[in-house]
Amino acid sequence: MKAVTSKLITSKADGVGHIILNQPEKRNAIAYEMWQGIAVTADDYASDDSIRVVVISGAGDKAFSAGADISQFAEKRSDKAATDDYNATVRKALEAVDRLGKPTIAMVQGFCVGGGMSLATHFDMRIASDDSRFGIPAAKLGLAYRWEDVRALVQLIGPTFTREILYTGRLFDATDAQQMGLVNRVMPQSELQAFVSDYAARIAANAPLTVRSVKETVNQVLKDPAARDIAQVERLIAACFASEDYQEGRKAFMEKRKPEFRGR
Repeated sequence: MKAVTSKLITSKADGVGHIILNQPEKRNAIAYEMWQGIAVTADDYASDDSIRVVVISGAGDKAFSAGADISQFAEKRSDKAATDDYNATVRKALEAVDRLGKPTIAMVQGFCVGGGMSLATHFDMRIASDDSRFGIPAAKLGLAYRWEDVRALVQLIGPTFTREILYTGRLFDATDAQQMGLVNRVMPQSELQAFVSDYAARIAANAPLTVRSVKETVNQVLKDPAARDIAQVERLIAACFASEDYQEGRKAFMEKRKPEFRGR
């Protein structure tokens, strides 16, 4: 895969696809071309059978992301047409993450603010360092928050905490974030990377078809009842029971050894 921008570092290793937001001098503020790169990378990882888990993080130890790169706004949001294009680019990136049919993890350390927090909420899980700070300062900037971002936040932490975050525009520490349900785990900063690596490896070692069926089932549960595709869920479940991996799992259990799943 050809890199879209040097501000986004991507790599693949041991079944894990990595995305690193790479603007540490700007606390990994997300530039327009980074949003483009996230969409391209997510689609690439989705189609690569060797990738079983995707992890996103920020370069350095100061921030996951401080939000959108506001220095680009004079050009990228100069008028309605430019703003519409910018918003569409962000939306495409988030939609690409949403449709990635594999487990996704946001490894958060330092600031996770605005567009950075929005991006993190579109990942399946968030594992944060104990020095992390979360917030969406839209109310302090006079900005409106997009429907898809509000919905993702409400689905994640409920309407009450969503209102608190958006009404106040303040920063919340990692303990607050975990109590809200915004993050799954909080780790000491020195242990974060090793913990996430082990966590991703644990998931990658499981049966890919099973994990995919679980992700799709959860996604369908979150949809409005009329929009749910239960037949798709049933197809994925049937595929698990008809798979070589199911046979391998049963055999490994009886032989008291670790299974070697191949995703088929």
